[in-house]
Amino acid sequence: MQDISNMNREGLPSSKSLFKATGVAAVIGSVVLVTTILPAEYGIDPTGLGQTMGLTVLSQANAAESAQPESESASSGNLLALPAGPVWKTPEGLSSDSTTVTLGPNEGLEVKATMAEGDRMVFNWTTEGGPVNFDMHGERFNDGDNFTSYWRGRDQPSASGAFEAPFDGTHGWYWENRGEVAVTVVLNTSGFYNDIIKK
Repeated sequence: MQDISNMNREGLPSSKSLFKATGVAAVIGSVVLVTTILPAEYGIDPTGLGQTMGLTVLSQANAAESAQPESESASSGNLLALPAGPVWKTPEGLSSDSTTVTLGPNEGLEVKATMAEGDRMVFNWTTEGGPVNFDMHGERFNDGDNFTSYWRGRDQPSASGAFEAPFDGTHGWYWENRGEVAVTVVLNTSGFYNDIIKK
């Protein structure tokens, strides 16, 4: 067995420098613990730096996730990261309508749905007899002749899509037949609105 008492200690740190390095490491570790780990993991932020750096949000997310039932957390995967969630909820009942209008040559007509801000619907319309020009737009209640146009088209035989009302009012379509024969427009809507109005 080698006797280490007679080994050359040249180049090795002294006991004093080892204690000093250990102390510095402990101070740095304590600073990291107080300023980052505690705010991020547990929401404890005695210095206020965690909130400034946005770390306390992490502890809130962890708390919200742990509050979810285990089955819900496991089955929903990354959907928990969505702040509003994937489901849009409403107390209103679902409406579904099929509306038919006939436009003579050079005639136009509006069909609108009364909707509250945030209400949603899906729609599909097709024509029989020829294409039409259209303007999908909305009008606020009691706002005179002002309107907001969402989608315009020329010589179109059909259109489909989904719509979310940006404000309370009436929202829908103005169709115009620029042809020489009558055109029938069949509109199918389904969603959350109060009624369908022909103008």
